[in-house]
Order: sequence, then structure tokens, then C-alpha cells
Amino acid sequence: MPELPEVECTRRRIAPDVEGRRILEFASLWPRKVFPSEGELSRRVQGQKIRPLQRHGKRLILPLSDGSAVTVHLGMSGNLEFHRHPPREQRHLRAMFSLSRGKLLFFDARKFGRIEWHPSLEAARAGLGPDALDPALTASAFGSALAKTRRPVKSALLDQSLVAGVGNIYSDEALFHARIHPLAPASSLTPARLARLFRAVRAVLRASVCRQGTSIDWVWPGGRMQHHLLVYGRTGEPCARCGAAIRHLVIGQRSCHFCARCQPPRTPRTPQGHRRRTSG
Repeated sequence: MPELPEVECTRRRIAPDVEGRRILEFASLWPRKVFPSEGELSRRVQGQKIRPLQRHGKRLILPLSDGSAVTVHLGMSGNLEFHRHPPREQRHLRAMFSLSRGKLLFFDARKFGRIEWHPSLEAARAGLGPDALDPALTASAFGSALAKTRRPVKSALLDQSLVAGVGNIYSDEALFHARIHPLAPASSLTPARLARLFRAVRAVLRASVCRQGTSIDWVWPGGRMQHHLLVYGRTGEPCARCGAAIRHLVIGQRSCHFCARCQPPRTPRTPQGHRRRTSG
């Protein structure tokens, strides 16, 4: 699934061709994934100019000249492409914005993506936590968000309402770099370990953006990060750090890859002011 780096790379790739263009028409070949409806979205965006593109987490945002916005969720296999002329190959084409010059096309093989109109930029970001690469996000705020839940830290990282942008691939990689077991309750992590995880998340996401994302199981073939993943998708292979076999487990119906030697489970921290009892 495209995560923050892949969506950011998509934004950078199409921005020069679509920003400042006027939307002449919108049409969808898969209207059940257009909200509030194909007709309503088409009516709302027609005649609007596309302002500088934004991204929040995995959500690509097309701000419009009247203050409204369109969000594109790439889902499992979605991709946006700009074409000056309609391409010959239109397999998996699901929607099209006809612009004052060229067309913005949405391809989606698995049909999990969605396009949605919002009355404001604030509404376009509704339900999302702070962006994982937002310069204003601090280690303290990141840690406070995750420490609110007793769920496994792997599940907490995937919760877009806590911090937006991290998915299955980069949560595995960040936890490995931070040496944190994926089943550790998020609320049990010390501030120091949460700060280390914060730095790992940022480092992994930035590295992936620099390498044009990860090209695994989706249609955009331009990424190189898949050659630098240390645990994701490497079940049974030796750990690059210690040589132990990479393990796989399922947490909340999501696959997880980790090194049990480099990421050992730890005893939860004792609340301040309390001491653990010892036998004898």
C-alpha cells in the first residue's frame, strides 16, 4: 500500500503539471469510490483552479480556488498520472480530471482508492493526527500520542488518528531501527524509547522519499527503497544486524516482520513512585 513517501513522491511528480490549471470536467469509471457522488463532485470542482498540492499523511490534497479541496486516497494500488494527451493504455483507469491543459488520471487496479470533495482544507484533514514529517511535530508530542494506548506499538503506529503517514512497511522498519518489539504496549514505552522511535520513523520516511518510495505490490515502478528494507518482506532471511532469522507474525490482521534478537520483548516499565516486588 502506498504510504507517506509514495504519496509525497506522487505529489512532487504531478505538481508542476497540474498546479494553476483549471478543472474543466471530472468523470469517473468507478463512481462508487467518488464522494459525495460523481455528479456532486463534478459540479463542485468544475471551473476551479488547482492551488499548490498538499499532502497530509497518506492523503493527497488538491486545494481549489474557492477554498474547498479534493482528497485522493491511493488505497492499495492507486496512482495519479498527468498526461497532455489521453494515453493509449487505459487499463485500470478509474477517474479523470480534464484540465485547461492536459488530464490528471487516476489508475487503481484493486479499486480500494477513493476521491472525495471537502468544503475546506480543514475538512480534508479531518480525522487525521499530525503528519509524521511535519516540522512542527516534536518527539514529545509523538510520544504523548502513542502513550495514550495500550495497544501493541505496531498497531499504534498504523492508527492514522494518532500520527498520519506510517503504514505496514515503514512501521516494521522504524521499529527495527529503534530496537522495539512490535507487540510492546505503546503505553509501556519509556519517553526515551518513544523519542528513539520518533527519530527512527522520521529517518525511514525521509530515506524512502529520497529513494522515490518502495515499489512493492503496487503499480508505480519507480521506487528504490525496496532494496534497502531490513525486515519488511524478509521472513526467514538473516538479520542484517545480528544474523538471526527475520520473523513474521500477524498483529490486528496486519503482517509484521521483526528480529527477535535485536527487538527483544521487555518488561513493562514500573509507574514512577512504585517498586517491583521481589520474591524472598
